[in-house]
Amino acid sequence: MAKYILFGAEIEPACQYCEYGRLAADKKMILCKKKGIVSPFYSCKKFFYDPLKRIPRRQPRLPQFTREDFLL
Repeated sequence: MAKYILFGAEIEPACQYCEYGRLAADKKMILCKKKGIVSPFYSCKKFFYDPLKRIPRRQPRLPQFTREDFLL
């Protein structure tokens, strides 16, 4: 995990964002160059993090305030 600190210390290895993994046609499995067809959450010792494959979480929507919310 030490070499992944640049991208965050809490990155769990998973084939869905490994350099060697590609999304299969059914969009549920990963085609790995090293291991073949695997689950997206599987990881092996050849795991190499590819930050461009990581999909960031959506930002929460901000609540809509009215003028009455700011009156005392």
